Amino acid sequence: MLNSEDLINKVKSYNKFLNPETLSKAYNFALKAHEKQKRDEGTPYIIHPVAVANILTELKLDSATIATGLLHDTIEDTQATYQNIKEQFGKEVADLVDGVTKISEFENQAISNSKAENFRKLILATSKDIRVLLVKLADRLHNMRTIKFKIDKDKQIHKAKETMEIYAPLADRMGMNRIRDELEDLSFEVLNPEARKLIKDRLDKIKHNNLTNFNNVSDELHDLLNVNKINSKIYSREKTPFSIWRKIQSKRTSLEQITDIIGFRIILDDIPNCYKALGVFHNKWNCIPGKFKDYISSPKINNYQSLHTAVIGPNKRPIEIQLRTMTMHEFAQRGIASHWKYKSSEKFNSLTWKEYDWLADLVEIINKNQNPEHYYEYTKLQMFQENVFCFTPNGSVIKLPKSASPIDFAYAVHTQIGDTAVSCEINGKESPLQTTLFNGDVVKIITSKKVSPSLHWLSSTKTGKARAAIKRYWQYREANEPKLRKQYNTTLWLSLPDQPGRLGDVTTMIGSNQVNISSVEMVEKTTNTINFRFNLIIGDLKNFTNLISELKQKEYKFKIIRHKNKKYAFIKRLFSGFKKN
Repeated sequence: MLNSEDLINKVKSYNKFLNPETLSKAYNFALKAHEKQKRDEGTPYIIHPVAVANILTELKLDSATIATGLLHDTIEDTQATYQNIKEQFGKEVADLVDGVTKISEFENQAISNSKAENFRKLILATSKDIRVLLVKLADRLHNMRTIKFKIDKDKQIHKAKETMEIYAPLADRMGMNRIRDELEDLSFEVLNPEARKLIKDRLDKIKHNNLTNFNNVSDELHDLLNVNKINSKIYSREKTPFSIWRKIQSKRTSLEQITDIIGFRIILDDIPNCYKALGVFHNKWNCIPGKFKDYISSPKINNYQSLHTAVIGPNKRPIEIQLRTMTMHEFAQRGIASHWKYKSSEKFNSLTWKEYDWLADLVEIINKNQNPEHYYEYTKLQMFQENVFCFTPNGSVIKLPKSASPIDFAYAVHTQIGDTAVSCEINGKESPLQTTLFNGDVVKIITSKKVSPSLHWLSSTKTGKARAAIKRYWQYREANEPKLRKQYNTTLWLSLPDQPGRLGDVTTMIGSNQVNISSVEMVEKTTNTINFRFNLIIGDLKNFTNLISELKQKEYKFKIIRHKNKKYAFIKRLFSGFKKN
């Protein structure tokens, strides 16, 4: 365990504005508050908050955050109060400790609590200051490192699932890859110990050979870059057992194939040299198709930047290469914490931090949706998808998830634009609102105050913000305009696995949401699937939105087709004929 002086010296190494007395005082306060407490393994409790503070120093965070790491359990587990913390350490630290305490309080509630509700509380507790979440991630990381000492196996599994479903994705969303990887792997060890042991044994077995191969290939890469006058630092890129298992599951490949690939991470002076080095490698060796990813020109949604490629390298062996600058590398390791600068002061102003605007979007979704399962679904969509970059006609960049539509684009610009969208132009060409957008598309949304968002849009939207706004509009309209209550006819095209009982499950799901089926028709049968056409009668649109959510949760492929009024359809065709003439 670090003593007070060691901890202070670690912070001083990157933050010359540190007031050592504050950290020393927080250390001693925590030491006294927890002096009679023990952890599950029988060690003094103070080991935990000191370990949390140490993790925060590795992220190079400010002294207020590190003091919070030392004090984060005092209000919850000792006689200390918010007022005590405020009087001794100021309002900033007291508010941070209080925020972490609120998260811990809902975590300690019954395991049966909805994960959606817990997620809501976490986001709301975090929204005022992102540092609350950073402390909580450090807290969870140390708890997962010591989870094997928990006697209750059910509690281990619960914590591991919660970590995998909530905390690891949040670390990923903030660009904190190192913490995300460790959280995932520690959870994997609890949830699937047999698979992890199998993979780890394989990694340990080939470690010696891989080291020899790595050194040989590394020397060749270094010589090749030197010949082309490119300065570089070359490191190995070690895969975690969980990352290998995930790749096996997604790529449906063998353990041997995955573990046989050597990974390199190459740090270069600047962006031009990243692309220059890429050209050198692709000129020397054959690039493996589909393996090149340019995350520099098109960063991931968490702002991660790097060039990824894979080539058939020396001795016909596949090698994976990541090319990035030191700034990109710092962000990949520390995420948003890498934005802390200690040039003139330690002052932290959360209100000016655009790097986590996504958190404000999550709060907006949560505040405007009453159904916790709905906003949990939406926030996952908002957080965890790859992105494309599109442009407004005046050149503003709009970041959207992969496969997003102009509907998502409209709501990303403004909720009112989405609610009144009638059509769009993509790259100057009139296009349907359900069109899939790609990087670089210029999108113009045409609006009308006489229209409203359609429920059939839900099947083609990818952002949580758009889905939440559409459902919120119709739920409000149904609740406040009873005269609009009537029956709607809708056709649902649904692709089901060719398995006994699946059709019965779906019809039961439709009935349980109080949606009537007027007819069902089998449209097409393939080797593995059967496509059905359901003609539905909807009395309450809220029930229909619930049905859509359930279909999405079951990951069924479906499409909604809204019935059109034949009279107006004819008029539309007539006017379109005039337009052509």
